[in-house]
Amino acid sequence: MKKLGKMGAVLALTLTVMMLGACGNNGGGNTAANETGKAAEASGNGGTKTEAKDITLGFSQVGAESGWRSANTKSIQDSAKEAGITLKFSDAQQKQENQIKALRSFIQQKVDVIAFSPVVESGWDTVLKEAKDAGIPVVLTDRAVDSKDTSLYVTFLGSDFVEEGRKAGQWLSEQYKDASEDINIVELQGTTGSAPANDRMSGFAEVIAGNPHLKMIASQSGDFTRAKGKEVMQAFLKANKDIDVLYAHNDDMALGAIQAIEAAGLKPGEDIRIISVDAVKDGMQAASEGKINFIVECNPLLGPQLMQVVQDVVDGKQVEARIVTEESTFTSEQAKEALPNRQY
Repeated sequence: MKKLGKMGAVLALTLTVMMLGACGNNGGGNTAANETGKAAEASGNGGTKTEAKDITLGFSQVGAESGWRSANTKSIQDSAKEAGITLKFSDAQQKQENQIKALRSFIQQKVDVIAFSPVVESGWDTVLKEAKDAGIPVVLTDRAVDSKDTSLYVTFLGSDFVEEGRKAGQWLSEQYKDASEDINIVELQGTTGSAPANDRMSGFAEVIAGNPHLKMIASQSGDFTRAKGKEVMQAFLKANKDIDVLYAHNDDMALGAIQAIEAAGLKPGEDIRIISVDAVKDGMQAASEGKINFIVECNPLLGPQLMQVVQDVVDGKQVEARIVTEESTFTSEQAKEALPNRQY
């Protein structure tokens, strides 16, 4: 009986060694283990991909000051729903203090990612450090911040506002390249201190500086709104008898200015040539009618790109520090052609 017991033990040990050998064979039978390893490698962060339904995104929007902003909000809300990402949305009503409160609320709620379009460029370091300390990555959308510490956010997704200003300036410079007299320009700026206002102004000024006949005679904020654009344009018209060109930082201000120009008995697009930025449907309609001469596109449909960035960030994938959206420009004739298929 004792000899049989020893023989049994030897047999068991031999079988165990054989099984271990089979498990260690890369070409062998443990398919589940191999597939798990492949999934972990593909995820880029040593683990499996996080399902969208498990991701919560806190998003703070500037407000609802324009048609562009409304289209941007809808794109983000629709894209989050389509991606299965839980969206906690906050409207800052164009006030920085409201936005900071919203970001702190997102931190307290322990969302997975925070994204926001900053009302202004400055004053974000403290709350961004709070998010970083809490281990919550931040994505900037549409607008940038001027923080010197770029580790406070993962990426900035949006347009190149300086380039938009340059495109506006390049079109104007081409129109008046043979001018022998001064061309008087008035400018409707966006919200004071905001990235698009600062950058669209600087890009435009940079280009028109090359033509000494292009003269900026007045520049004032219209807060990106139609009502304020009309109000400021009325003031421009009263203070300046000879205005040749209006450069508006967005379509809504341009549309408000058109009302003021028409009320003054002038023809927009003819008596005063108009350049605008955005290319929303109302702006494109005005352009197709010849009331706006040139529009630089600023694409608001950032939702799909934002959701992909959020998914990648949560999965630990490398994300580009700057993601620029593709955009075009439109003359009146081009706006007429594009208008029927315009999504926003």
